[in-house]
Amino acid sequence: MTASRDRLLTYVVITPARNEEQFIGLTLESMIHQTLPPMRWVIVSDGSTDRTDDIVKRYMQRCAWIELVRLPERRERHFAAKVQAFNAGYQRLSALRFGLVGSLDADISFEPPYFEFLVDQLTKNPRLGVAGTPFVEDGQQYDYRVTNIEHVSGACQLFRRACFDEIGGYTPIKGGGIDWAAVTTARMKGWETRTFLEMTCRHHRPMGTGSSKGRVRALFRHGQKDWALGGHPLWQLFRCTYQMTRRPYALGGAALLAGYASASMTRRQRSVSGELVKFSRSEQIARLKAMFHFPRAHDRRYAATASKP
Repeated sequence: MTASRDRLLTYVVITPARNEEQFIGLTLESMIHQTLPPMRWVIVSDGSTDRTDDIVKRYMQRCAWIELVRLPERRERHFAAKVQAFNAGYQRLSALRFGLVGSLDADISFEPPYFEFLVDQLTKNPRLGVAGTPFVEDGQQYDYRVTNIEHVSGACQLFRRACFDEIGGYTPIKGGGIDWAAVTTARMKGWETRTFLEMTCRHHRPMGTGSSKGRVRALFRHGQKDWALGGHPLWQLFRCTYQMTRRPYALGGAALLAGYASASMTRRQRSVSGELVKFSRSEQIARLKAMFHFPRAHDRRYAATASKP
């Protein structure tokens, strides 16, 4: 690492977990072998009814910096509950002095230098508000020639604390998109955000059920979420076309488009502010122009002037 250890920022991690006995052991093993461990790792068991709590308690005996917070059982399942669990963990850490706070899913694994690498990136760039890496799922990851490298996946997001507090933390959106809203709001506030391709993490629970039918259903819901988050129609067409290059190929792209169209026709309520929708759409159009090399207005004026004798 380029930054010396005495300059590395202190970080804490929060993991909301609900019935994660299948994979949380992989996450725990990854964390305890980090070359730069966190000051504290709070795992918030969101009413788990399986062996999640027991697995965490075993690792707590090995690492004093692991803490378990237990929330009551609940029947509802929605993305806003993840925010409520995260906030319970964040409140638990309020008395500590730290510079970075990470949100980590309970179904991923990564190499020992993972967090040291991310902390180093934030240490080197004081304007960097959120850092992360791509995730690999079923041996695949997004093609960052077309995917926004400024977006940071919710599987692991490491925030500068000042940035996290300025954006007001995570927004409890029931339909999903809490990670997107946080990272996009950070950029709207003037912070830099970045996915670093030098490392990856492995996501062990595929989107949907893992079956073709489950993936198609999940992509339909994702399309509905894209509408609720204010995605531009042209950008959505591009997303759907790109999805057709990934399993389940044409059917998946069609499901993504159908979900967006159905939410649009029923005028489903937006999940974020008009200000954020406007900012996000301007970014999407700018990226489309960049990908297809459409000249900006001042570039066209310059070309017209240069062509005159």
